[in-house]
Amino acid sequence: MYFNKNKLFVEKVDALKIVRKFGTPTYCYSLMKLKKNIHNFQESFKSIKPLVCFSVKSNSNRKILREIKKSGMGADVVSKGEMMQALRAGILPKKIVFSGVGKKIDELKFAIEKKILLINAESESEIFEIERLAKSKKTVVNIGLRLNPNIDAKTLKKISTGKYEDKFGLTEKVFLNILNNFKNSKFVKVKCLSVHIGSQITDYKPYSKMINVLDNIITKSKYLFEYVDLGGGMGIQYEKKTKLFNYKKYNLIIKKFLKKHKVKIIFEPGRSIIANSAVLFSQIVYIKNTSKKRFIILDAAMNDLMRPALYGSHHAIVPILKNKKKNKKVHDFVGPVCETTDKFLSVKGFQFLREKEFVAISDVGAYGMSLSSNYNLRPKPLEIMVYNKSIKVILKRQKLINII
Repeated sequence: MYFNKNKLFVEKVDALKIVRKFGTPTYCYSLMKLKKNIHNFQESFKSIKPLVCFSVKSNSNRKILREIKKSGMGADVVSKGEMMQALRAGILPKKIVFSGVGKKIDELKFAIEKKILLINAESESEIFEIERLAKSKKTVVNIGLRLNPNIDAKTLKKISTGKYEDKFGLTEKVFLNILNNFKNSKFVKVKCLSVHIGSQITDYKPYSKMINVLDNIITKSKYLFEYVDLGGGMGIQYEKKTKLFNYKKYNLIIKKFLKKHKVKIIFEPGRSIIANSAVLFSQIVYIKNTSKKRFIILDAAMNDLMRPALYGSHHAIVPILKNKKKNKKVHDFVGPVCETTDKFLSVKGFQFLREKEFVAISDVGAYGMSLSSNYNLRPKPLEIMVYNKSIKVILKRQKLINII
């Protein structure tokens, strides 16, 4: 996304032409940016030859997953639905990892039937269920054990997943007990040590601490794991003041770890692959001025993009057409939903805007459409993909008649 002569472009397509043709709200992806992100991630870790499993929860659009498949990546899934979507996109079962704390019996059955690479288990009860199902099907199921390393990822509290106060994973004591109890099972084979400490992490240091914990527990257990799943969580630059994640230093830490432990590394990136490849186009419905603020009321709402309301997350907003006029008031970009939290951004000073003009909400490719809902009985938006000068619809706009 860039400006040329005060006009916003996505690759080589004028954004104004997009919104006039397709309407709003509309999610718009850049295929070129997506491919670049995939390439950069793979290049960052090529020396360790990992299996990269895209986090489907971050974006489950099948057309996007097909691009993921073309790159050779696998999928990290957390439900039967995500597993089905990944398989339908052509991702091989042996490149699929099934995570999550509350897998239902039918989901476990499906994963076992499809012979996916790993089921990352998070409780002893879950492993007993997997073992029972495996025994009934007279098969052996490969699992991972998710460790909770009790590490503060220095990220938003609501997306922290690696501390003891979080619901995820097993404490060291429980982990070692389970490992000992199931190491001789005829139907369950513990193949993987799994961990995931959070999301939107911009400092490599929490990962360094995490690797040290993994090193210690492998040494203590004396168990030969085939895989170590390091999860994902690498952050992006939503704001200019946010520092860029240091992939080079993280890679060096992992290489040092691999000199001691001969395992295959698995990554589960989502945000770092897809987030900054998309914008959400929206039209200004009304502008309401008060003594203190200028409310820019958009046709996009929290049901289209939940992250600001859910996490207080930042998404920059830019006009589709730039001008040199400035308004110094505080601008609140809000949606039409009857909730105070239906707000995308509050910023002091913005260019002069008029009703019926268009704006673009930035970096919405991850946890944008996948977190959308029909709250207030509002249809979900359209999704399109831009590549060079071409535009393809990758998910049709939901019709109101189909939700009422």
